[in-house]
Amino acid sequence: MTDPRSDRFVRSHLKTRQLVLLVELGRHGSILHAAQAANLTQPAASKLLADLEHALGVKLFERLPRGVAPTWYGEVMIRRAGAALAELDAGHQEVMELLSGLSGRVAVGAVLTPSTTLLPAAITLLKQRQPRVHVAISVDTSKILIQHLQNGELDLVIGRVLDSESAAQLSFEPLNDEPHCLVVRAGHPLAGRDDLSLAELARQSWILPPGGSILRDRLTALFLSAGLDQPQQTVETLSLPVVTSLLSQSDMVSALPDELVKPYLAAGLLEVLPFDLGLRMDVYGIVTRRGHQLSPGAELMLNCLREQAVRRGLTGRA
Repeated sequence: MTDPRSDRFVRSHLKTRQLVLLVELGRHGSILHAAQAANLTQPAASKLLADLEHALGVKLFERLPRGVAPTWYGEVMIRRAGAALAELDAGHQEVMELLSGLSGRVAVGAVLTPSTTLLPAAITLLKQRQPRVHVAISVDTSKILIQHLQNGELDLVIGRVLDSESAAQLSFEPLNDEPHCLVVRAGHPLAGRDDLSLAELARQSWILPPGGSILRDRLTALFLSAGLDQPQQTVETLSLPVVTSLLSQSDMVSALPDELVKPYLAAGLLEVLPFDLGLRMDVYGIVTRRGHQLSPGAELMLNCLREQAVRRGLTGRA
């Protein structure tokens, strides 16, 4: 049931310009720069912010010597403002697409493995059923994708929910985990050896995912728990073409999901080192915003993802 106090706040106090200002303040940390980005004068921006804080009865930003920083209340309002503006933008986009004869759009985010396996299969199925749906794809870490989902920038995510505070706002349909293996080029000096040690591996050149990803965190913990320094020669990327190209042209090593490397192993381009890292990732799944009504295009994508997950035997494996 809608809280009448919230309804009065939205109808009587909240302005679209305040939503835009909140988002820009979150991006720039400066009233001056946020005002410029929102096409406002600085005095007008300051008044809009003051009016909003007065209506809420809380301080949204701490005024610092150089700029502003959001309070906890400010963080909430920035996130909600971003989601509200994204919804309005999505509504405008759907209307424009209907006027132009298109049939909607869907923005999907995915972590690496499903982005190259499950997601392409689902998109192929979607295009067979509704070829005019526009699909936008983002590949990144779960943490960043979930932030974009909560901000309304993505409709669906195939990834992991790592933050307990976010879990209450999200719906999660578990699919699969990702056992990883240690991969090198065919003919690598370490290939075929059965006496490899973690210490020797730590001295190799590594291709790693960016900091903040679950795999990077677990690799860091693996070396630390063995009393070893982190690899010193590293390249950071989430791009599978970049990873496989670097591996094939150098003696670098990388931890990759088993499912991703099967075609490269079959083609004789890469090899798996006989060393068990003991790394298994948390289960990934389909993530949506709880209580959010998906657009027709996003609903169709969700159904195609579910169908392809069943065909691939991913459901029920968690």
